[in-house]
Amino acid sequence: MTPTLDDLTQSLLQRAKDAGADAADVLAVTGSSLSIDVRNGVLEQAERSESTDIGLRVFVGQRVANVSSSDVRADSLAMMAERAVAMAREAPEDPYAGLADPAQLATNRAADWLQTYDPTPEPSPAELEQDARDAEGAALAVDGITQVSASSAGYGSQAIHLAATNGFSGGYQRTSRSVSCVAIAGTGTGMERDYDGDQRIFQSDLRSASDIGRTAADRTLERMNPRKPKTGAYPVLFDERISSSLIGHLLMAINGTAIARRSSWALDLLGKEVLPKGLNLTEDPHRVRVGGSRPFDAEGLATQARDIVKDGVLTGWTLDLATARQLGLSATGNASRGTTGGPSPSVSNVHMTQGDTDRAGLITQMGTGLVVTSMIGSTINPNTGDYSRGAAGFWVENGEIAYPVSGVTIAGNLIEMLKQITPANDARPWLSRVVPSLLVEGLTLAGE
Repeated sequence: MTPTLDDLTQSLLQRAKDAGADAADVLAVTGSSLSIDVRNGVLEQAERSESTDIGLRVFVGQRVANVSSSDVRADSLAMMAERAVAMAREAPEDPYAGLADPAQLATNRAADWLQTYDPTPEPSPAELEQDARDAEGAALAVDGITQVSASSAGYGSQAIHLAATNGFSGGYQRTSRSVSCVAIAGTGTGMERDYDGDQRIFQSDLRSASDIGRTAADRTLERMNPRKPKTGAYPVLFDERISSSLIGHLLMAINGTAIARRSSWALDLLGKEVLPKGLNLTEDPHRVRVGGSRPFDAEGLATQARDIVKDGVLTGWTLDLATARQLGLSATGNASRGTTGGPSPSVSNVHMTQGDTDRAGLITQMGTGLVVTSMIGSTINPNTGDYSRGAAGFWVENGEIAYPVSGVTIAGNLIEMLKQITPANDARPWLSRVVPSLLVEGLTLAGE
């Protein structure tokens, strides 16, 4: 009889204590994934994986060690515990390490209400292959598309369980279903490509494969015969497809690890305006049918909604237990971890206040400038927020899209950029990061 994840974690905790650990926690993850790739109407690749991974963190005083394994046999677990304790005894002391106090632990550990798991049957390889074929076929049916470089469909299912010697034990399940397509137009140096894709928890929510293929094709054709704009300072509209990257830079800057190391451009911005007045940036790990939702974090603390930015003002950092102790603050329930290492702070679902104008309205408002739909490379100074990225998209003149653009570099400073943003109202509500298109004034463009 195969042991449950609860059985595995409790068994390993006991073995860690028997080996001499003062405290320990265990994360166990089991899952399967299936992916299908189609090319030129023929099955190109099919991959299936199934695994159970387990990660053990032990404490000997203030000394900590982490070990992981995919071998969950009883004798392997015993060796794993002994090895972890031996490693911990040789590790340097960490004054901020330690499990949560029992009073801090989440009391509601059920996850069914979050709907992170689709109970319908796993799709067959044939069903996934048909999705990939449909996406490719729809893209190739659009005049001007010369080939599809990738058309894929996939499914994954995962169960997660966390247990610790402080009395915590809880778990939940996740599923994901996806389709993606990359279309190519033109030949030689005139080739352009673009993509579309969708990933959902529930298979019934997934967009049709044909729609994904057609959208990938349309986006590709829009990019044909790009030019470079003149170098200068212009407004830039970050399309909804990539606008969350701007907010991602802010989330990285307020991460407790960066703050504790004093290596963040947001270090002095707590309680100050980081977004325009009236805008909120909220984390909500309890959104139904959203991939980042979870009832508790990787240290067993309850997750909860919080305003990261309220009316434009930064309200706090993103903290796990260790960074909270180091900064003399309270943990925010944001610990995240895999089986191969210990916890670190991480934001789950975020959504930003949307504006009153759609994307087309912001394009009209910007007059002359750049709409960015894809970005490559990244040079961002973590201490100053200086920002420079390669970009492609569309040039706007007199409030209308004039021609496609590529090979341009955008430069600015994140502190000033974020204070100037004007949001559209086009964010997709099912994403983990719900961020609309964002207009930023006065960025420097390096073109021709």
